[in-house]
Amino acid sequence: MKINLLLLSTLFFNLSILNAQQADSVKNNEPLNAVNSIVYADDSSKKLTIGAYGQIEFSQQFADTARHNALIDVHRIVMFMGYKFNSRTHFVIEIEFEHVNEAAVEQAFLNYKLARWIDVRAGLMLIPMGIINEYHEPTTFNGSIRPSLDNKIVPTTWREIGAGFTGKTDKVSLKYQLYAVNGFNGYDVGGKFKGDDGLRGGRQKGIKSYMTSPDISAKLDYFGIAGLKLGAAGYFGESESKLFEGLWKEDTLNIKEAKADSSVIGITMLGFDARYEWNGIEARAQYIMANLSNTPAYNKFSKKDSLTGLGSSMSGYYIEAGYNVLKLCKNTKNKLVIFARYENYNTHASVESGTKQNDEYNRTDITVGAGFKVADGAIFKADYQQLTNAMDGSKPKNMFNMGIGIWF
Repeated sequence: MKINLLLLSTLFFNLSILNAQQADSVKNNEPLNAVNSIVYADDSSKKLTIGAYGQIEFSQQFADTARHNALIDVHRIVMFMGYKFNSRTHFVIEIEFEHVNEAAVEQAFLNYKLARWIDVRAGLMLIPMGIINEYHEPTTFNGSIRPSLDNKIVPTTWREIGAGFTGKTDKVSLKYQLYAVNGFNGYDVGGKFKGDDGLRGGRQKGIKSYMTSPDISAKLDYFGIAGLKLGAAGYFGESESKLFEGLWKEDTLNIKEAKADSSVIGITMLGFDARYEWNGIEARAQYIMANLSNTPAYNKFSKKDSLTGLGSSMSGYYIEAGYNVLKLCKNTKNKLVIFARYENYNTHASVESGTKQNDEYNRTDITVGAGFKVADGAIFKADYQQLTNAMDGSKPKNMFNMGIGIWF
């Protein structure tokens, strides 16, 4: 789909843990997530900030020839804390509990403000790609479940260890991010990438991460028109491989180096996103594309078969529109947003020799539903999804989802 689909856009609905932050985000039309609401807070007297967000979900497949049990899950509860050492220096951490029994650190970084328009940031950070990877608090997006594009291609939640610069200037309404980070773990005993979900299996997440050479992540956001937010992101580099460890000591350098080179892919990922809100109307759109080099050698070396091997490019987009029907009521601050989203994503957008294009990986999701925001930071959700793919003879998968989301 052509990138001009991205002209359909939406507002990222801001929720902040401080009233002063909420007012500032509205005034500047600048999106804030849980972490950045701490870093960019104006309250100089508050040293420690504690908050949380989370979602609980119910999913039921139906209209099939077989019976399916419903899945009920405390999908995630995330606790976040921020400490202000002084007006320039912040430390922020997010600790995530998934499915009750899995714990992980989602972010942990030190932020130092060099000047009004530039900060130095280092630690475990979210890669700024698309919308959901940075703004994934459940009260900020429609639907009980995140868009599949932000699972199969981006892949959310994508965070790595690195350092770089970020900042914003209100005069021209621009925010920028530029980081050097460790890349994906592409090969560790075996290959981590596959056709179904692309790069997702290679996320290192700050867990004893290793790096052969740094990758570059960058994003530029514009928020100068009331209700409109635009973003453009890029990610450039190569995957990491443990086969490079100790390579210089080996007598059989050329053979081992050839093997190591076969275990690495080059990655160029570009993303464009837009969000808009006006008079109860909400819209958003996103387009992501990724070109992957050296995939024939990688698939052969990691023994991927011809249908499940890694593709040489991935791409996807979604467009979404919604309306707050309670906008017609003057005596309530609650929101009831009815929405629809069309999503297409293909992890085998193109393939090279040795791999066959698998139409099962060319997928389309249609989601319609509603979200009832009963307070800033509390929402009930329900939606219906039809999930299809382009493979001949495949049948649609129908899903009914419900959930609650909180952020405080």
